[in-house]
Amino acid sequence: MLTRRSLLASTALLAAAPPAKLALCLHQTTLAAAGYRRSLEGAAKAGIQFVELIPQHVDEFVKSDGLPTARRLLADLGLTAVSGSGVRGLFEPHPGRKKALEDLKARAERFAELGVDRLVCPCGTSEKFTADDYRRAADNAREAGEVVRPFRTTVMLEFMRGSTFIGTLPTALQVTRDAAHPFVKPMFDCYHFWAGLSKFQDLDLIRPNEIHHVHFQDVPRMPRELLDNTTRDIPGDGVTPLIAILKALQAKGYRGPLSVELFYPRLQKGDPFEVSTEIRRKADAVLKALTAR
Repeated sequence: MLTRRSLLASTALLAAAPPAKLALCLHQTTLAAAGYRRSLEGAAKAGIQFVELIPQHVDEFVKSDGLPTARRLLADLGLTAVSGSGVRGLFEPHPGRKKALEDLKARAERFAELGVDRLVCPCGTSEKFTADDYRRAADNAREAGEVVRPFRTTVMLEFMRGSTFIGTLPTALQVTRDAAHPFVKPMFDCYHFWAGLSKFQDLDLIRPNEIHHVHFQDVPRMPRELLDNTTRDIPGDGVTPLIAILKALQAKGYRGPLSVELFYPRLQKGDPFEVSTEIRRKADAVLKALTAR
């Protein structure tokens, strides 16, 4: 008998695959004020083919228009949803983990119905931890992997600058390797990497085909002491050595979306088509320079 769960898994597997090469992707957070429909229409009109969905947009749209319409809109616009925002609090030990796992299950089910098979799960905690807590991190990651396994969805660990538990690339790699779970993978965020405590040579630690997803932003030219999680520039506008980073990721076998996630109000509240066009123009210039070297 075909259960709803197995149907969801089949839907995800039959969905359009992520790009086989580096390709621009627009994160809906960048167009936060536009909502589900307008953000997708703006991205598609600007010629962007890949999007990263956020639950706020999806849930609001599904409540008013229904899930089939949400799915059909992606298809009608020629868009592929390659990833979605997951939940926090999955890897570090804390009293709210049970609720985080429940939220993860609901999120995985909803996004699987839209063909999304990977969720970005940041570690943004500010609590104090001990060495023993890291020994529990692998078990926690495996538990999260088992929650999403029925949906054939991958939990992607995102290290975050300033996180007191997983704030660097080496730590993220170690936790996912220790977990050794088929549905738990590391992802890479250009902003958290260059604005945080990671070092450029940490890229050498990445194993072939290990990185599962990439967030693509620039670090603005300003004192690092003033940086926070919202001060992210459009690729090409800042000081990050993006071409060198992308070449290193390519050398490690990464072929996939480069998802632009930005928080500046002028972008989030701007016209979706105009913002998407500006992002595509500047990001395309970076990718063109990458291929020229």
